[in-house]
Amino acid sequence: MESISGSSVDSRATLRGINTTPLSARIESYEASEKKCISDVRRTFCLFVTFDLLFITLLWIIELNVNGGIEKRLDKEVLHYDYHASFFDIFLLAVLRFAALILAYAVCKLRHWWAIAITTATTSAFLIAKVILSKLLSQGAFGYLLPIISFILVWIETWLLDFKVLPQEADDENRFLSIMDAPERAPFMHPGPLSDGQFYSPPESVADSDEELLDDKCDPEKALI
Repeated sequence: MESISGSSVDSRATLRGINTTPLSARIESYEASEKKCISDVRRTFCLFVTFDLLFITLLWIIELNVNGGIEKRLDKEVLHYDYHASFFDIFLLAVLRFAALILAYAVCKLRHWWAIAITTATTSAFLIAKVILSKLLSQGAFGYLLPIISFILVWIETWLLDFKVLPQEADDENRFLSIMDAPERAPFMHPGPLSDGQFYSPPESVADSDEELLDDKCDPEKALI
């Protein structure tokens, strides 16, 4: 009987271990991910913002070299800035956009779209006005390339944040809250402890039955009765 009760206790302990092990593993994995500075999808977004700045910088440097050399073009586009003919403002806009987005979503870890909305609206309005009012389109391929690339990159950044970063982080947080609420619902979902009586069956009295048969044979009066 002791062995049967011991086995029932072990089975209940095993059930509890099976029910709690996956839950604790999921909680530990989520807490480990929270210990990171930023999530993986947010880090991807910050990398793309950095790529935006580097790519615009590279295109601007190529434009400086093609149109007469870096020193000469820097003097003309930066020191003698002309809104109608200079590409320096497009580069400066990329720098300001990079600083604002990294500060908002990497340093402050903002979970709202208002920062990307401001940078996207400002960049789009500036590029559209510059293409209409300036003379960039008469300056060769870079007059088309720099505004178009800047416009495309800024809208890709908006798409990444609005459709990838914020929804996935919200899903991860909701999943963690549901995991934390699971232990409170666990007692209502699992059956109660099994009683030792369910595993007990009385032993058969084989020795007693043999003794009774011998007594009946030895006592004729009892046999007659």
